[in-house]
Amino acid sequence: MTTFRRRVAEWRSPSLRRATLWVPQWFPKVAVFNVPQEAAMAFPHLQQPSFLLASLKADSVNKPFAQRCQDLVKVIEDFPAKELHAIFPWLVESIFGSLDGVLVGWNLRCLQGRVSPVEYSIAMEFLDPGGPMMKLVYKLQAEDYKFDFPVSYLPGPVKASIQERVLPDSPLYHNKVQFPATGGLGLNLALNPFEYYMFFFALSLITQKPLPGTLHIRTSDCAYFILVDRYLSWFLPTEGSVLPALSSSPGGPNPSPAPRTPTMPFASYGLHHTSLLKRHISHQTSVNADPASHEIWRSETLLQVFVEMWLHHYSLEMYQKLQSPHAKESFTPTEEHVLVVRLLLKHLHAFSNSLKPEQVSPSTHSHATSPLEEFKRAAVPRFVQQKLYLFLQHCFGHWPLDASFRAVLEMWLSYLQPWRYAPEKQAQSSDCQARCVSERWAPFVQENLLMYTKLFVGFLSRALRTDLVSPKNALMVFRVAKVFAQPNLAEMIQKGEQLFLEPELVIPHRQHRLFTAPTFTGSFLSSWPPAVTDASFKVKSHVYSLEGQDCKYTPMFGPEVRTLVLRLAQLITQAKQTAKSISDQCGESTAGRPFLSWLGFCSTDTNGSYAANDLDEMGQDSVRKTDEYLEKALEYLCQMFRLSEAQLTQLTLALGTTQDENGKKQLPDCVVGEDGLVLTPLGRYQIINGLRRFDIEYQGDSELQPIRSYEIASLVRVLFRLSSAINRRFAGPMAALCSRADFLGSFCRYHLTEPGLADRHLLSPVARGCAARRPRGPRLSLRFLGSYRTLLSLLLAFFVASLFCIGPLPCALLLVLGYLLYAVAMTLLTERSKLHHL
Repeated sequence: MTTFRRRVAEWRSPSLRRATLWVPQWFPKVAVFNVPQEAAMAFPHLQQPSFLLASLKADSVNKPFAQRCQDLVKVIEDFPAKELHAIFPWLVESIFGSLDGVLVGWNLRCLQGRVSPVEYSIAMEFLDPGGPMMKLVYKLQAEDYKFDFPVSYLPGPVKASIQERVLPDSPLYHNKVQFPATGGLGLNLALNPFEYYMFFFALSLITQKPLPGTLHIRTSDCAYFILVDRYLSWFLPTEGSVLPALSSSPGGPNPSPAPRTPTMPFASYGLHHTSLLKRHISHQTSVNADPASHEIWRSETLLQVFVEMWLHHYSLEMYQKLQSPHAKESFTPTEEHVLVVRLLLKHLHAFSNSLKPEQVSPSTHSHATSPLEEFKRAAVPRFVQQKLYLFLQHCFGHWPLDASFRAVLEMWLSYLQPWRYAPEKQAQSSDCQARCVSERWAPFVQENLLMYTKLFVGFLSRALRTDLVSPKNALMVFRVAKVFAQPNLAEMIQKGEQLFLEPELVIPHRQHRLFTAPTFTGSFLSSWPPAVTDASFKVKSHVYSLEGQDCKYTPMFGPEVRTLVLRLAQLITQAKQTAKSISDQCGESTAGRPFLSWLGFCSTDTNGSYAANDLDEMGQDSVRKTDEYLEKALEYLCQMFRLSEAQLTQLTLALGTTQDENGKKQLPDCVVGEDGLVLTPLGRYQIINGLRRFDIEYQGDSELQPIRSYEIASLVRVLFRLSSAINRRFAGPMAALCSRADFLGSFCRYHLTEPGLADRHLLSPVARGCAARRPRGPRLSLRFLGSYRTLLSLLLAFFVASLFCIGPLPCALLLVLGYLLYAVAMTLLTERSKLHHL
């Protein structure tokens, strides 16, 4: 190893550099070594891939990041593909991390420009679609190299299908499965360099777990998110009719595109299943039967890889199994994963909407249309729709009932509104007209009917289980209601439902996927289906393909969903009143606090309050936002489902949200049972969400109350023993004094008896005032001296007195005298109020 290091050092020495040093533009002011052809010939051992790989591995440990990248740039430029193919798998893994998540690689998901600007800039330039790494991919692509990718790391449905010797529907896997040799372990896919690179890039979003301390990183600022956007813009262009030219090395020929899978007719699959054991992997020829597909093979591959790796984690059979409450989830997406998928969907809408107006309609399809334009028309319905639907169904049914669902919600709403990403900007006069959905989108709505209707029902079921008083939850309800209330959208959905519910004449039975021809063969161009003009047939085909032939469809504007909408309207009305009640209660409690409460010495409310809510943390501004969101959401729901004011008033009264005569909330909904009042399910819901509550008040012996947080526990116990001893010793004299009818008797009763004790009654809703109370005689209570507030008040009084040169003893006498005057005045007022009531 020492000899090898010495030879590598000699190989890099200036004496071997006969050519002018070439410095990449994205590495300013950094020296870069050059390896001319003469140096490689002078050291034949360096032409062996193992030595090159060993040298790069050693540099990855000993050199800084910037130096490693500039070395890689020179290696990619100067070494031939024969030697570079050995380092390619290691380099891809060192960048994106290992498939098992042990190696994190460059950690692109946490790399941000504002945190690490130098490393961020270098990584982005190196991995750019026109950067050095992609040049390496194209260099290897020209030689038709293949790299093994383990099937065990593919998404669950794909892995299970291949392991069962069933070919997946996606053409991405056709003619790529390799069976292990004798003694080999596992199945592999034989991928070309571009596929291999994109497989690792896409899977790193799932396999790489975020490092500790990176939970608060903004996804849209990370290198990975921005690279996804760059790859989409490069390989799925929204402007122009051709892809950017392939990058090539200076002075060399353009590398040829990747070899495509030979065109395979439908007859080769047949109606009888052919096992993969009988269909061996054939060598892919360098020239495709359809030269036009060379233009878009990278676009096809990129889209298929992203969809398969990010969305194809649930099959129809798996989704149906997950409906069981005992089913275990096989894959749980993260919020970052959902945000990246949303980016993909938004770009796909812009990509599809960039079609020329005369090429939008399938009736204008002809062989003269460019392959890229054909691909734009087929990208969403052929590659994305089914897998996205199952992905969203899983998220709607299994995502936690918290504010993080907003990411899933926005992804769904982005897919539902392709008109937001259309290039044309309609100049319209009013806001209402500007929001009107054009009739040109009716085919999209009809062919994605379940995306609108069934997922809307799924959202309703979630909304009915969330706390709508929370501003974040109220915002989600508002967003969905606003999108679905866009003018003309509800009518399009109703039209789609009418087409689906029309009596069907001849609808082919849905066969199992093992006995049907795949959607595509090597390329979708070779098996483009004839245009279907029957709108009813297309809607039914869409529903049956996503839900199965025997699915039970629930109309969005039918009575069942309308009942759910009415329940949601009830909860919205309740939540608005609850938010207002919480706001009023917080305002009253804040206004009524004494000055010492801000120091933490004021007693807390022991009688209970509304349930905790994020309104308590964000104040009046959140109450205002919640009220606005819910008010507009209710308005939009009334527009969509034609709810009248009379219906809303009736719903409000049915829930009992009106106030009673005293202006206080009624008790939670209860029924009278054998043991008293029993909460109904509605009553439990009202308590959990803070809509109603019982007024709980301590009614036992005030001396035996639990020790409060604002009291000194040991001092309270000592004072209780002292007062108990005094009460036992002087019980008779205190009773005699309190029984007197003169001023002295009134003075003693004011201090030795609990005020209002005779008028107090039990507040139990079962039997108010029925329980017999044990009479209590006069007694002395010293518990007030154990309060932090009392002791602090005394200390402040002595401190102020010391400022006026008054000693402790005179100060104590003044305090006693002042209290006696206060007690005399209160005694006279109490007696006068009693005479007034008599």
